[in-house]
Amino acid sequence: MKPLQFQPFYDRINASKSHENVRKPCTLDMKKWEKTMYKPTRGQMTLFDQPIAFAGAKLSPDNRWVKMASLIPWDLLDRKYSEQFGSKTGYPAKAARMALGSHIIKEKFRLSDEETVEHIKESPYLQWFIGLPAFTDKAPFDASTMTWFRKRLTPEMLAEVNAYVIGSKKKDDDEDPMNGSDSSDGGGDSESEEGKNKGTLILDATCAPADIKYPTDVALLNTAREKLERMITELHGQTSQKKKPRTYKRIARKDYLRFARNRKPTIKTIRKAIRQQLGYVRRDLAIIETLLQSGLNLTEKSKETLRIVRTLYSQQEEMYREKKHQVDDRIVSIHQPWVRPIVRGKTNAPTEFGAKIAISMVDGYASVERLDWNAFNETSTLQESVERYREERGYYPERILADKIYRTRENLSFCSKHGIRMNGPKLGRPPKDKKAYRLQCLLEKSEAGERNAVEGKFGEGKRAYGLNRIFTRRQDTSETSIHLVFLVMNMEKRLRSLLLPILEVLENMISMLKIIKNRALIGA
Repeated sequence: MKPLQFQPFYDRINASKSHENVRKPCTLDMKKWEKTMYKPTRGQMTLFDQPIAFAGAKLSPDNRWVKMASLIPWDLLDRKYSEQFGSKTGYPAKAARMALGSHIIKEKFRLSDEETVEHIKESPYLQWFIGLPAFTDKAPFDASTMTWFRKRLTPEMLAEVNAYVIGSKKKDDDEDPMNGSDSSDGGGDSESEEGKNKGTLILDATCAPADIKYPTDVALLNTAREKLERMITELHGQTSQKKKPRTYKRIARKDYLRFARNRKPTIKTIRKAIRQQLGYVRRDLAIIETLLQSGLNLTEKSKETLRIVRTLYSQQEEMYREKKHQVDDRIVSIHQPWVRPIVRGKTNAPTEFGAKIAISMVDGYASVERLDWNAFNETSTLQESVERYREERGYYPERILADKIYRTRENLSFCSKHGIRMNGPKLGRPPKDKKAYRLQCLLEKSEAGERNAVEGKFGEGKRAYGLNRIFTRRQDTSETSIHLVFLVMNMEKRLRSLLLPILEVLENMISMLKIIKNRALIGA
């Protein structure tokens, strides 16, 4: 078997079936990058020209990692990734293929950064997937480098890669699919002609909880007090005074532990504990303010923590004074102050603490429409999702499957204007004709079953890819991790369709039969 040569991303698996699908390679102007810190890969890479010593064989082109690599626009990702490097000096950075490839491996197997590096070191296929020119028994990079990769792989970059993987992003050969230029498909009249709409758009939202301790008012104030006590020790170390300001550290801790051991505290007990911790925090803040006015300085990290604690104290003091449990931009974690409570109304978890995600699904592929750490009304994303659908495909969807919350008068009017049918009963009273009413109920039941596909996608992401708990500690890296989950799920589905084309045909046939059945019900 001949050694496997690197195939550009645009060479799809079905390129051999249709010559029209084969795209011309993109050329890079290397003179542009000669003086920069980041240098894209020059042309195509050769892979493992020599047989692997312990294996004694070449890499198989039928391997899943080889096929997955052909789905990603590596060269064009290189261009976007290079924009993260403004400096012209420094040690050369790792390639974009290595950054994205390593995180795809991490998300697929749900590994830690250290385990990801070990897996790559042991597998020649994984080494080829991240762009290494030959097999090596040494680690290609340190595990700490994964953090830098997450910082540089922005959500916008991953969203564009995801659009290209699922096939919604289609550009001309001379255009860069990642430069954000407008597509010719997005042109035309704003009004869609009746009968020209195609496809089904499924919309829904969920929450990706962050890895934080369940927040309570007393526990948050106790953590804030401990942070302030460390700051006082830090500031006192800069002075020549032997006696440190009194903070009542031991008494405050005893008060907190006495409350924490109470399994069923009353409202009176909770308010007493909050009042005590508010007093300790107030005293510590006053001490720190006095020390800072005397000319002492905190580190940048401590300054940021102090700012968060001040905000937390003002929020907790307001809620205690006014006897309420809600406040705007409420802080629920000092370590991750951007996390907000998201009320979802679920039986097992009425309130979750993390990022709210609104997604759209087309043909089983999911795209993140909006990601926000504040609670937002997902109904506001419907019109944007529909317009994005038309921009990518050149036509509006034939129907939209979504929860009842999306059925606002504004959204229904928008759908009616563009000839889009939305699932659910029509506004007003049900029809008096029993047959028509029965057919309407059957249609609603059938479409409700189709809409459950998005719930299955959420379940897959939370059970198999860690969407139920985001372990990254930064806001930007957490957003990157969420986008990576959906990218990996779409790549897995695309890979299954490549390996098992018969199943894809069957899925399409089932979908077409459901559409025909629904149309028959509507016509009846």
